[in-house]
Amino acid sequence: MSIASINPANGQKIKDYPSHTPQQVSEKITATHKAWQTWKCTDPSTRAELLSKMAAALRTRKQELAELMADEMGKPITQGLSEVEKCAACCEYYAANAKIHLADTSIPTEASHSYVTFQPLGVILAVMPWNFPLWQVFRFLAPALAAGNTGVLKHASNVPGCALAIESIVREAGFPDNVFQTLLIGGSAVASVIENPYIKAVTLTGSNNAGIEVARKAGSVLKKVVLELGGSDAYVILKDADLELAAEVCVNSRLINSGQSCIAAKRFIVEAKIEEAFTKLFLKKMQAKTMGDPRKPSTDVGPQARKDLRDQLHEQVTKSIAKGAKSILGAEVPPGDNAFYPPTILTNVKPGMPAYDEELFGPVASIITAKDEEDAIRIANDSEFGLGSAVFTTDTKKGEHIAKYHLDSGTSCVNARVISDPRLPFGGVKNSGYGRELSSFGIREFVNVKTIYIK
Repeated sequence: MSIASINPANGQKIKDYPSHTPQQVSEKITATHKAWQTWKCTDPSTRAELLSKMAAALRTRKQELAELMADEMGKPITQGLSEVEKCAACCEYYAANAKIHLADTSIPTEASHSYVTFQPLGVILAVMPWNFPLWQVFRFLAPALAAGNTGVLKHASNVPGCALAIESIVREAGFPDNVFQTLLIGGSAVASVIENPYIKAVTLTGSNNAGIEVARKAGSVLKKVVLELGGSDAYVILKDADLELAAEVCVNSRLINSGQSCIAAKRFIVEAKIEEAFTKLFLKKMQAKTMGDPRKPSTDVGPQARKDLRDQLHEQVTKSIAKGAKSILGAEVPPGDNAFYPPTILTNVKPGMPAYDEELFGPVASIITAKDEEDAIRIANDSEFGLGSAVFTTDTKKGEHIAKYHLDSGTSCVNARVISDPRLPFGGVKNSGYGRELSSFGIREFVNVKTIYIK
């Protein structure tokens, strides 16, 4: 059996990668467990030094890695370069801050000394998606290694080259053998990996269905899970917003990674009074974006990662139009053996349409009219998802109040797009998952919060 890497820009096969057999998978997990027994005792300063070296290795191979992402899943090259840099910054953040985040915490009690310590769990299984082939992995990997855990990766099957490149970067940085390994397996093999007694916890970024299956299996063997699932982020544009700023931020957020981001803006909820003006600006800025070869620096929007995903997106668009949505841009599949889908804007979007109810994972914007501020907040929260959100208003105090108290999401921004940042916790509520990645919260997800009590 093998795993094929296909270039979505032209439909051509890049390479076949032999799959790992069940025996090989078991041997790799055992080796990673043995590596943990030593790695967990490694001094935090040594871990920090190796994380810094991993950041340097990423930067050394930045161009190569960006080209690999462009070829395997169609990421525009300039965005790929930024992704590599972000991974390096994440490594440096934990190199500088892991010791602080994991410092013992004294708690006065009747004991002569009582405190909380944070100890690594063991081998962590990461099940990761294709849309940010490096970042999704490094935002798990850097804190996991910094905390003294080891890890195995089941990456998406369309980015095997990226998965193996990450493993090679860990080796180049000088980490001990087997502290991190890639498992080239299909989705059907994940359940048996979770059952392996050396796997102590699971982190998954992916679809809701995948999250449910992984959580169900992990629960059956009493293993902790962190889930970052889908999102249908609502951006609320109030009547007092700076419309030029709002349109610029909204378009850039909708088209990041060719629209294939969990925290890309997807639903644009606009007060009726300014809907026409906002839509005009939004359309103008969307039309200015260039779709094309992801290896060209001038490209803003590359292909979708796979043809089947592109076709699924187009089906959601056509069903929405059939139910009354209006297309004012795009909504047509380009010719050729590729996975391109053009920037698309749908207006008159209502409940009951896929463009309202579902996550559209591609460069499709849903513009939804709200009667007023209260109605806009209601619509924003009228979703099964709760990953990110934003509100645009020149009254920043009002915007902060809405973001803090009224928008149901793990991250809520005022006059800015939702991003992930190593310094800030990241995750969602509702069907967008549970648990947190990044910052001090992320590194403490996969540790034993252990009480020490000395009489």
